[in-house]
Amino acid sequence: MEPYRAPWWLPGAHVQTAVAPLFALRQHVDYDRRERWTAPDGDFIDVDWAGPESAPRLLVLFHGLEGSSSSHYARAIGARALSMGGWRFALPHFRGCSGELNRRARAYHAADSAEIDWVLRSFAERHPAVYAAGVSLGANALLKWLCSPDHEAHRVVRRAAAVSSQLDMVAFGNTIGRGFNRVYGWFFIYLTPLRRKALLKMALFPDEHAALGVSERRVRAATTLPAFDSALTAPLHGFRDELDYWTQGSTVRLLSNIRVPTLLLNARNDPFLPESVLPEPGDVPGQLTLDFPQHGGHAGFPGRNQWMARRVFEFLADPGS
Repeated sequence: MEPYRAPWWLPGAHVQTAVAPLFALRQHVDYDRRERWTAPDGDFIDVDWAGPESAPRLLVLFHGLEGSSSSHYARAIGARALSMGGWRFALPHFRGCSGELNRRARAYHAADSAEIDWVLRSFAERHPAVYAAGVSLGANALLKWLCSPDHEAHRVVRRAAAVSSQLDMVAFGNTIGRGFNRVYGWFFIYLTPLRRKALLKMALFPDEHAALGVSERRVRAATTLPAFDSALTAPLHGFRDELDYWTQGSTVRLLSNIRVPTLLLNARNDPFLPESVLPEPGDVPGQLTLDFPQHGGHAGFPGRNQWMARRVFEFLADPGS
């Protein structure tokens, strides 16, 4: 398959990131049903399904921050799966991302490998050939799971793909909180339900939030993603602070543990992640395929006939798998 080249009229990482949803407007996934799964702690997630139930392969896609089954990359990857034939497609929504508040104070985060383990093992109980992919936050959580020897990922999924993972969350956190990147933080905090859901959950579970040291004043004052991680994500999910969360969530130094054939797809000009943190081929096991195009932005790769979705399936559908 040809390497990714950004169209000449889409220069720069921010443009390539921002316009990617426009290129998926014509991509459509006809989800045939939504299932509600009860989590081990009594909470729930919602799973959207598409494609023939008799398909020999199942792709499970984990979405990014405040994503869903209607996110542009989900539509592109899902549409590609259905057009190829032989694939069923499923998208499990992280807690609170399917349009309804979840039942517990906790939400979701980029280091939540335990949640990924429960979800993928539940799929594997129902389907003999499970493949997994993730984008952005979902890619990082998936990689965290793949890198953990305790989860024995090779017994659960056959191949995996991680697109625009944070990899080094310390570098990611420091980068996204500076300069123009602060705009992305404002977008997630003010133009998605992220902040509103957090405040609603605090009203529903005041004692639990207070016991964890979560302050409504700090959550309301957070205007960047690092500040939001500091005020809510880290303490709510048992981390000492945002640096502890970022450190424990980073996967770049754990990649040698991967035993599942995995595609790691990141643009070198990703505005959220310094190019310097991307691993070199000699630093990773043979099971890991590195693809780092010069351009593409974050979860972008716009144009070129849905290049990102085609690249993901070129890897996942390898005849040897």
